[in-house]
Amino acid sequence: MKEKGKMWMRFPEGRSKALTLSYDDGVEQDMRLMGLMKQYGLKGTFNLNSGRFAEEGTKYPAGTIHRLMSLSQAKALYKDSGMEVAAHGLTHPFLEQLPPNQCTWEVLADRENLEREFDTIIRGMAYPYGTYSDSVVNCLQACGIVYARTTISTHSFALPSDWLRLEATCRHKDPKLMELAKQFIDETPSQDSWLFYLWGHSYEFDSDHNWNVIEEFVKYTGGRDDIWYATNLEIYDYVEAWKSLVFSVNGSRIYNPTACTLWFYLNGECRSIRPGEII
Repeated sequence: MKEKGKMWMRFPEGRSKALTLSYDDGVEQDMRLMGLMKQYGLKGTFNLNSGRFAEEGTKYPAGTIHRLMSLSQAKALYKDSGMEVAAHGLTHPFLEQLPPNQCTWEVLADRENLEREFDTIIRGMAYPYGTYSDSVVNCLQACGIVYARTTISTHSFALPSDWLRLEATCRHKDPKLMELAKQFIDETPSQDSWLFYLWGHSYEFDSDHNWNVIEEFVKYTGGRDDIWYATNLEIYDYVEAWKSLVFSVNGSRIYNPTACTLWFYLNGECRSIRPGEII
């Protein structure tokens, strides 16, 4: 039985599920990955190290797996693609091993370079190597980063409780990937909305000879009306906007002070509230 009077967040158009991908390093294999994502309507975030772009015209020896893109290749792929570009540290260091001023430099320099080259505002990040400390988290906050992904897998669809220590549902190398995907597709949350968050490195599909893994996943989870396909930042912004709703003392009125339409589920009915509206 659903709890009467309890209000649950829903994603745009009343959807109760969202799916996003997060892939690191800016390697040539992202071209094939993005092609698959677009083919099946998925969206996600690509985390780049602006201090590690390959020199223009780089020709890799046969058999090279980790092939970083040049800046011109990266701009041709990611810019205006509908995907999010996020930071990954200027030079991909272990941030927790740096003094605060150097940690700050790694983040701010990466932000500035990516913002200039991709005509955007960088607010998200993935931790290089997935490692961090409380000091690094404080540094990211001071640098204007609002979320940062770790390499921890939860095997759950719960919404993040700490966006600067963001944990994923799983990595694409996880043996439970399709089991989790089937649960995500087959079941419908009755209370809190669900988020399937997948991460990895696209060069691993070459090194592990398993492009079929991601091809099966995007084909199975893509193109569904009941899922919101969004970037990491789009999901963060929506969830934070929903938290900004203002309620009267007795809960009979709600005010939406944000700039976006927000959706919720209440007493068996899915409703929306427009920007500036009181209902």
